[in-house]
Amino acid sequence: MATLEIDRDAAVKPSASRGVDLKLEVVVIPVSDVDRAKTFYARLGWRLDADFASGDGWRVIQFTPPGSACSVIFGSNVTAAAPGSARGLYLIVSDLEAARKDLLGRGIAVSEPFHGGGDVHAGPDEPYLFGSVRAGGADPKRGSYSSFASFSDPDGNGWLFQEVTTRLPGRIEADATTFASQTDLAAALRRASVAHGEHEKRTGGHDENWADWYADYIVREQAGQTLPL
Repeated sequence: MATLEIDRDAAVKPSASRGVDLKLEVVVIPVSDVDRAKTFYARLGWRLDADFASGDGWRVIQFTPPGSACSVIFGSNVTAAAPGSARGLYLIVSDLEAARKDLLGRGIAVSEPFHGGGDVHAGPDEPYLFGSVRAGGADPKRGSYSSFASFSDPDGNGWLFQEVTTRLPGRIEADATTFASQTDLAAALRRASVAHGEHEKRTGGHDENWADWYADYIVREQAGQTLPL
């Protein structure tokens, strides 16, 4: 099975030319039927931020996924791109199965979990999946960044769930641990609880400083650092 090779040293080196923060805030997706797309993205449970129109045939709608700092917009006379041509739109989730169940409960078709299983790009239906042919099921080792599921909007714009539980070094500052949602925080606490249970088994007793241990574990995990034992 293929593995995801990443230059971790490069990941932690800040840009020498960094001046101001550049925050990706909006992604434009091309659709053919604006109202149909609006109904679909509302059905996903995403927040409707705006629906503006003018007399010259211009209309723009903005939705934001739960916990996301980036929104999507679509509408009439918003982009010249072909409807359905947006692919490889990644939604990062801390629990792939929970994310799938949520969509299925809303009546949205979503693929079974899959992971990388080769060294070429995915097949014709998913040419945008990075780095590998899909293999059935979540990653056997449940490695962070390694398990996926996919779904599409009515025009065929393609979305991917990617399960990320531990960030690579440099992706988040150790003193700025944040969570996009209550669900993500709860998932981090559950992982810390399991790890702390193993810690107490190794040390052979009750750890009265469990709160400090939890905090250390979660901060290190989010920063991609070595986890406490």
